[in-house]
Amino acid sequence: MMMIIKTSAIIFLMATMSLSAWAQKKTAVSSNAKMDAFINALMKKMTLEEKIGQLNLLTSDMAVTGPTMNKDYLNDIKEGRCGGIFNAFTPEYVRKLQEVAVNDTRLHIPLIFGFDVIHGHKTIFPVPLALASTWDTAAIEHVARLSADEASADGLDWVYSPMVDISRDPRWGRVVESAGEDPFLGSAIARAYVHGYQGTNLATDSTVMACVKHFALYGAVEAGREYNDVDMGPRRMFQFYLPTYKAAIDAGVGSVMTSFNTINGVPATGNHWLFTDLLRTQWHFDGFVVSDYNAIAELIPHGVARDKAQAADLAIHAGVDMDMMGMAYITSLKKLVQEGKVSMSLIDNAVKNMLVAKYKLGLFKNPYLRVNDERAQHEIMSPDKLDYARKVGRESIVLLKNARLPGQENQLLPLKKAGTIAVIGPLADDQRDMIGPWSGAGDWHKAVGILQGIKDAVRNDATILYAKGANITNDTSVIRQLNNSGADMQISTESPDDLIKEAVATAQKADVVVMCLGESEGMTGEAASKADIRIPESQRRLLRAIYKTKKPIVLVLSNGRPLVLTWENEHIPSILETWFLGTEAGNSVADVLFGDYDPSGKITMSFPYAVGQIPVYYNELNTGRPRNPDQKYTSKYLDIPNAPLYPFGYGLSYTHFTFSNFTLDKNVMKPGMPMHISVTVTNDGNYDGSETAQLYIRDMVASVAQPVKELKGFQKIFLKKGESKTL
Repeated sequence: MMMIIKTSAIIFLMATMSLSAWAQKKTAVSSNAKMDAFINALMKKMTLEEKIGQLNLLTSDMAVTGPTMNKDYLNDIKEGRCGGIFNAFTPEYVRKLQEVAVNDTRLHIPLIFGFDVIHGHKTIFPVPLALASTWDTAAIEHVARLSADEASADGLDWVYSPMVDISRDPRWGRVVESAGEDPFLGSAIARAYVHGYQGTNLATDSTVMACVKHFALYGAVEAGREYNDVDMGPRRMFQFYLPTYKAAIDAGVGSVMTSFNTINGVPATGNHWLFTDLLRTQWHFDGFVVSDYNAIAELIPHGVARDKAQAADLAIHAGVDMDMMGMAYITSLKKLVQEGKVSMSLIDNAVKNMLVAKYKLGLFKNPYLRVNDERAQHEIMSPDKLDYARKVGRESIVLLKNARLPGQENQLLPLKKAGTIAVIGPLADDQRDMIGPWSGAGDWHKAVGILQGIKDAVRNDATILYAKGANITNDTSVIRQLNNSGADMQISTESPDDLIKEAVATAQKADVVVMCLGESEGMTGEAASKADIRIPESQRRLLRAIYKTKKPIVLVLSNGRPLVLTWENEHIPSILETWFLGTEAGNSVADVLFGDYDPSGKITMSFPYAVGQIPVYYNELNTGRPRNPDQKYTSKYLDIPNAPLYPFGYGLSYTHFTFSNFTLDKNVMKPGMPMHISVTVTNDGNYDGSETAQLYIRDMVASVAQPVKELKGFQKIFLKKGESKTL
């Protein structure tokens, strides 16, 4: 499907614009001069120990997001050994800690408070991979704006988002935090997040500083295994993997987080080329760089540092300003300076970057800017946020398959709010997993499960039956690992066979079965790589048993990565990819299930036909012997297709769209010359709905091999049935 790339005429009102630009420039210069004077004066008063303290980021004990803890953080704040705290929120708690920094330290420098606000703070929105499936950057920016409203109302200044790692390997658990496999779409989404979080003025009580992560190439870890190595040449880096980070930098992101992986043998957190040559010199980044959790200390097991002193030396010279829980800077930098291994100018640059961030956030003017009990009561989980969570949730759902049943005129979906509907599966009556991984301060008890959403939608118009049918998994090794990290996966006391028998009996009483299957939230996210990305075996057994009843089945998937669904696609008539949709998950699913909303999501990461294809992605390079199944010596598998089961940009609808009247204003593209493209989109189906027009190009002859196609434009439009629009 194609779209127009619109261009706008730009009229320069020379006199007015020149005066306005001059005034804005003068104001900015004056503001920066005032800030520089304040910070320079402050730094002259600071001892070496106080400067190093500003580079130390500690966690509170409210939440655990990494392998190390520091129980004495209150004393560290009081002694000036801490510049920021993360995993601390609520006005009461933040006020308590900030008062120690402001009242009990010599120079009264405020703390910066950070937290992993990945897809909402307490109102949880769909996971980022789901949000990307909307192809709606305005909606994503609004999610970030609402998240900033809520996080700032809860005392936070700084959020560890967006994660913009290009992800081509669904075995990697952190694909759930990404926008998928494409740099063009990923860059647009990166900009949307930054603008949403930071707004136009960081020094307001409702904006937060964003932190783009993980710099760099974390999505390309070998074999999709967490924290693994990345081996990549510069052309692939700059063409596919680096553009999303650059987009966030150009959008004005205030901070950058390092990645855990090595890059061609050099750990990112100690990589001078990455953070100084590329980020600072080439890209002109002027914010601050923070390590990921304990990443500086982990230069030791990486084998490039013998101890924390050498690790600190490598990181500070690389350009890492702040040490998150590595305790390397606070224990080693003073001695490194005294020994002449680290210059004072290097320390001062890092400290200034931190103080500038606090100044821009308005913390020197008011350390309690984002500490407001009244705002917290008004903003957190407010009706407008819950309404938007439901809205963007249903827009994130992707219809993967919708077939007609034998002898039926219509496709199985949408369902009617009538008859008897069996809702079966371990993820049906499950609030905990609906909010997904990295759900911040979200309370899963307040989430709407799928079963509840269906019941609320049909009210008394249909009979709803329920059976759990299976545990999410019966693999004791997986259960043990997940529960060790606090997942608290619940296992039924009934035997697997008894659960299936009960589910089969329930299905036999119904007119249609809604199967709610997939992954638990702990099966995706950080430290959740998987070699087998099919639906877990316990659930596949259940699905096969229900399939044998010959009842119509709608498969509703809850998961955080592309799954291998080859059997399901062949045997199940209708499949909805609903991801982890957040607080309003059940209501969003019901809206689509019963046709109150036409599904419009498009996947942004290819679903493999088989694990053996991975990595599989749409913008691959061609070979000298392109696939030809009728010839032996061509690039192909003997046993499966080359193509994924569901490709990038794929997603069905209840209605039907036709593209026509495609026109170009010229036949040849030249550098620097715009090309005007138009196309007419018509909704000629039976439902109102939204469609995403996607523009792809291919350079057929180039100096180096180019992808078989590349996304270069997209536009989402809403059309009533029978309506047409020219883009």
